[in-house]
Amino acid sequence: MKGLHSWLKNSSKMKRWILLILVGIIFVSYGIASIIISKKAMSFKHAAKIIVYFTLGFTSVILGLIYLNKRTMELFVEATDDRISGRRKVNINSLIFNKKIYEQGPNIVVIGGGSGLNTILDGLKRYTSNITAIVTVSNYGENLDENSEKLRYMQLEDIKNGLASLAMEDNSKMKELLNYRFKKGTLKNVAFSDIYFEAMQDISKSLAESVKDSNDIFKIYGKVLPVTEDEMKICAELGNGYVVEEKSKIASMVYDKLTKINRVYLSPGNCKPTPGVIEAIQNADSIIIGPGSLYTNIIPNLLVNGVARALKLSKARKFYVCNIMTEPGLTDNYSVADHVNSIIDHCGEGIIDYCLYDTGEVVPEYIKKYNLDGADLVEQDLKNIKERRIRFIKENLSLIKDDSVRHNANLIADIVIQVICDDLKYKDKQKDPEYMMMNSKLKADKVINKRQKRAKKEKESGKKPKKVGNSKFANKYQERIKSIKDTNKNIEKKKKVLEGNTKTKERKNDRTITTDKTKNKTKQEEIDILKEQDKMLKENQTPIFAEAIKIKNYEEIRKEMLKKFNNGK
Repeated sequence: MKGLHSWLKNSSKMKRWILLILVGIIFVSYGIASIIISKKAMSFKHAAKIIVYFTLGFTSVILGLIYLNKRTMELFVEATDDRISGRRKVNINSLIFNKKIYEQGPNIVVIGGGSGLNTILDGLKRYTSNITAIVTVSNYGENLDENSEKLRYMQLEDIKNGLASLAMEDNSKMKELLNYRFKKGTLKNVAFSDIYFEAMQDISKSLAESVKDSNDIFKIYGKVLPVTEDEMKICAELGNGYVVEEKSKIASMVYDKLTKINRVYLSPGNCKPTPGVIEAIQNADSIIIGPGSLYTNIIPNLLVNGVARALKLSKARKFYVCNIMTEPGLTDNYSVADHVNSIIDHCGEGIIDYCLYDTGEVVPEYIKKYNLDGADLVEQDLKNIKERRIRFIKENLSLIKDDSVRHNANLIADIVIQVICDDLKYKDKQKDPEYMMMNSKLKADKVINKRQKRAKKEKESGKKPKKVGNSKFANKYQERIKSIKDTNKNIEKKKKVLEGNTKTKERKNDRTITTDKTKNKTKQEEIDILKEQDKMLKENQTPIFAEAIKIKNYEEIRKEMLKKFNNGK
């Protein structure tokens, strides 16, 4: 009874389909009853009426059963899938995909550290739970403060951030908890993660085991592994021969000595990889290197014994995600080619199959902000690449997050999954469940991303978005382009006004010229008359004739008449 009662709840959405089935049964029953009780010969009208009832009834029953079974499956998956707890709207296709793809999705290994690694992990966890993050153990060999010395804790910044990034819920409090620092008492300024990892190492007996157990405790999508358990130092040899043995001082020493990094190396140089690292690389379908600090996160991981060799022998597709901005003191004035060549110089060829790099379409205000700190855009120069087999993929990878330039995690994940799908398609595996599920998810995500961008634009501008899609550059600089267009419109208006004024002036000038021509013509006619009169006077020399042809002066006539009148008085 309890199970039946749960079926009839409003949240279960089962009653509507049960009602539809009942309506269908009623229609079918009515049609059958009409046939049974009919005693006379059935007319065409009556037969058509019964057929309509049967059609409506059977259709309602079939649709009701289909949607009832679908909703039953949704409730079953919803009850057994922890990742969708608390969601109101659940899509059965999405649930089946999530349940299947996350368990049987591609094996992806991510090698790096810092904020770049966390960004990549955020994007990949949408497609698979088979993710292995291989990270550096950050601050070996550094001078630790007193509280950290008391706990004998080695700072595992990249490990704890990796765990937080792979949390099942995006709004998880895990990151906040691991980064929390006590504000008072004997533990003041000590992070919770310090205490946690110290305790876990005592319980699990080793660093690798403690991280492995943490993967289960925090219920993350994949797993995080330190590249080595051995204590090591990340050292740098500068161009002037000076050696820096503390990672945190490399950048400042480069500035002070006015030189550059010649190479980085590990001390001691025979560090063994953590158990599981080489196996993860060997079993990977795809391997992503970076983004992250080139000389302190990426290359040190590859220098651990066996890691570079395993990468070269791996049949997986290997991606290098190049940084968007340079690092002050580490990669000043570096281009994409310099980043790639540096990896090849340290580890040899065969490490990279694809290189993803940004188009450089970063908002200028943020570039200026980075310039103040000594950073700049990585130059898009691909000349002098030491390995010609590398394929370069240029995409608009940058976005602004928390007033910083970050990689677009979803776009990078889409590119990686697309390459995996293309490989499966090339191998004629289009009918494999893995290919079909990833491909459908990829297409669905692209549609969702487009809708989200349109909704965001509509919300920001307050206007309905245009049906025609714009380029990424147009989307990023939409306001500037609009202002430029408005300026151009104003210029066109001014031009039209000027042209109108010019035409009006021309018309006025034409009228003035016409008037002047008329006046000149009249004057010329008068001159011609006078010339004609002079000619006639010369031809007729008699005074009487001359007097006759003179033009009468009415003013003189009036004066003569007045004179005569006055004399008469």
